[in-house]
Amino acid sequence: MTQRRVALVTGASRGIGRGIAVALAGAGHDVVVNYVTNADAAKRTVSELEGLGARALAVRADVADAGDRRRLVEESYDAFGAIDLLVNNAGVAPSVRADILEADESSFDRVLAINLRGPYFLTQLVARRMIEQAPRPWPPKIVVISSISAYTASTNRGDYCLAKAGLAMMVTLYAARLAEHGINVYEIRPGVIATDMTEAIKERYDRLILTEGLTPIRRWGQPEDVGRAVVAVATDLLPFSTGQVIDVDGGFHLRTL
Repeated sequence: MTQRRVALVTGASRGIGRGIAVALAGAGHDVVVNYVTNADAAKRTVSELEGLGARALAVRADVADAGDRRRLVEESYDAFGAIDLLVNNAGVAPSVRADILEADESSFDRVLAINLRGPYFLTQLVARRMIEQAPRPWPPKIVVISSISAYTASTNRGDYCLAKAGLAMMVTLYAARLAEHGINVYEIRPGVIATDMTEAIKERYDRLILTEGLTPIRRWGQPEDVGRAVVAVATDLLPFSTGQVIDVDGGFHLRTL
């Protein structure tokens, strides 16, 4: 059997994660589809990836839980023998959007546990295994999906913004630590992407993007836009870059007068 690259994508059953998984399968990767609640969506994603010629495995695991993280990594290695690419994509929105002067600790703890603590320690686990695993034809890589919220203040979801800002520093830390082992680390920073999470604010962002020019490229981002960026990293198109931020935001980050 021809050796293929193996990717572990967290939160891969729907939305951006699914878009990443599909893009990677199309680029010759076998994929571990991590999910938490929607088993049917995970099964559909697995079937889609298999239709593209990939081997795919759905693994239920909550990245916020230490035991689940260990099991996710073990099941990935048991199934495929290696991980060439970790994509930290899993994330949640706040349970309630609350002004930072009114927000309580329960939402803060949940969002930080899933969106920051989980990927931080999952990366630790996978990086250790990447260092130890037998040499592969391709150098291992780690991708973190953050957000424009890493630097854009939304005062009714401070917990989410803090988590995404933390991910940006996490990329810097792991990029600096893992370079000596030949493991490059990248941050991909999506803007407004059409997913279940943004469906509730579609009307508002239709106006901001299509009419008011929130982004120079006047359209919604799609999950496949993020998927293409991950594939560029995964297929060794940026071998002399690490700790790099890749904006997939329609130009939102540009400052214009």
